[in-house]
Amino acid sequence: MVLKIISPERVLYQGEVESVTLPGALGLFMVLKDHAPLVSALAPGSVVYIAGGTEHAQVVERGMVEVRDNEVVVCTG
Repeated sequence: MVLKIISPERVLYQGEVESVTLPGALGLFMVLKDHAPLVSALAPGSVVYIAGGTEHAQVVERGMVEVRDNEVVVCTG
């Protein structure tokens, strides 16, 4: 699946990932391939993703995430 992490200034990350763990407003949750569509608010924390078998993290302040058709789009400020 594709992960895009974007801010008003630039694209922070865009690429293929195996999984994404997000700091949802109600707690952490993980997105895997073929996840059901959803939109969620994000709390401050880290978006942790596995790409090429390696774990990476991107710190985010509040934001939103949309999951649809094996694409995860994180919008953060």
